[in-house]
Amino acid sequence: MPIQLEVDYLIIGAGAMGMAFADTLITETNASVLIVDRHHRPGGHWNNAYPFVRLHAPSSYYGVNSRLLGTDTVDCIGWNKGLRELASDSEICAYYEQVMQQQFLPSGRVSWFPMCEYQGASRFKDYVGREYCVDVRCRIVDATYMHVSVPSMRPPPYEVAAKATSAPPNDLPKIKRQHGHYTIVGVGKTGMDACLWLLRHNVDPADLTWIMPRDSWMMDRANIQTGAAFAQSVLTGFLAQSKAIGEATSLDDLFNRLSAAGRLLRLDEEMRPTMYHCAIVSRAELDQLRRIKDIVRLGRVQRIESHDIFLDCGKISTSPDTLHVDCSADGLAQRRVTPVFNGQTITLQSVRTCQQVFSAAFIAHVEASYQDDDTKNSICTPIPHPGTDLDWLRTTIANNRNQLRWTQDEGLLAWLDEARLNGFRARFAPLPTETAARARAKDAMRKNIEDMNEKLNSLLREATE
Repeated sequence: MPIQLEVDYLIIGAGAMGMAFADTLITETNASVLIVDRHHRPGGHWNNAYPFVRLHAPSSYYGVNSRLLGTDTVDCIGWNKGLRELASDSEICAYYEQVMQQQFLPSGRVSWFPMCEYQGASRFKDYVGREYCVDVRCRIVDATYMHVSVPSMRPPPYEVAAKATSAPPNDLPKIKRQHGHYTIVGVGKTGMDACLWLLRHNVDPADLTWIMPRDSWMMDRANIQTGAAFAQSVLTGFLAQSKAIGEATSLDDLFNRLSAAGRLLRLDEEMRPTMYHCAIVSRAELDQLRRIKDIVRLGRVQRIESHDIFLDCGKISTSPDTLHVDCSADGLAQRRVTPVFNGQTITLQSVRTCQQVFSAAFIAHVEASYQDDDTKNSICTPIPHPGTDLDWLRTTIANNRNQLRWTQDEGLLAWLDEARLNGFRARFAPLPTETAARARAKDAMRKNIEDMNEKLNSLLREATE
């Protein structure tokens, strides 16, 4: 017979979103929470990440709302010099373990079941085969829907011949000898990280080949900094983006203006990227990536043999002494949008593009503060993860639309003003502190956002027609 348990909220997944949701819920309510996860410790995909990975955005934007990740310092060396620190994989895993052991469990309202497999229908099984059945009084929270994937979690999505050498980026620090050549497969965050790791360890750029099916638009990390020291520059950047949108005469003109204003970056100024996955780099990192000259733009890899790599649109030479680093995992896949609040289920999704942990904390606050699901869903409209250049327009429109909805609710505004995970706080920090002047400034910003959306919708219609 299954072991019977009773709880207010059953959270499936102790990754970044599940932990952020749980933190806000137990902070703002008296609810009891049971968290189940297949890993031996909280942190989700961070348990499978390559050891040299770091956050691409400042640590102070990440984690749970009630506890700072890192020390909020500014790096004084390296390719992130002058910008807020970026937590490493080991720091993030240790942080989530501390949140669980020092906050969640001592509260007496959190039950933690690691190394368990959720079976559906409020049932799960632990690693020795014991079965549990949970009586859920309030909601089941699906914190796995976004389906984060890293290369070590699956084999390459293409054939690799027995005499060819392929490895996920996790294996790079384990390499015992220098290879004659390195070929990086994938242009997303993981591919950029692998290239930067090899360059940081003195691999000659001439010994690198980078296969990128599509060029990617990237964000400048300097535009998403936290704290008073960066507040004016963040606001200035936002206004520059607004100006670029307002003056754009076509889609191509828009992206050229965004690039000229430093709002979007690209590897090659002569190439027009068609991919956008919210990748973030510093200018120094981009300079390093531009040292790699052997860029292959022949589509996706189909097969790697000992002397040839076959791609969608051709083939290139390789060798048995080449290490092929598979960085092709999709990271955050584009999932079908589903209502966040639906009967007994909450499905965690992004309500602000590429800010999953903020979104999870925000959803928990809405769950704690509003009564009916129609109201909650009107506040929490999901935004699909972007994939293409046009998705930059779509997600900007959706972000703006949600922000406008939130500004109509003084309670939400008060929460957003205090939320550590709210990366948009920096935009409002330089505004006047006097109540009436601040209200006028916020009204002007709302009008600015409405005008941006009108123009972006017009450009999007022209592009899709």
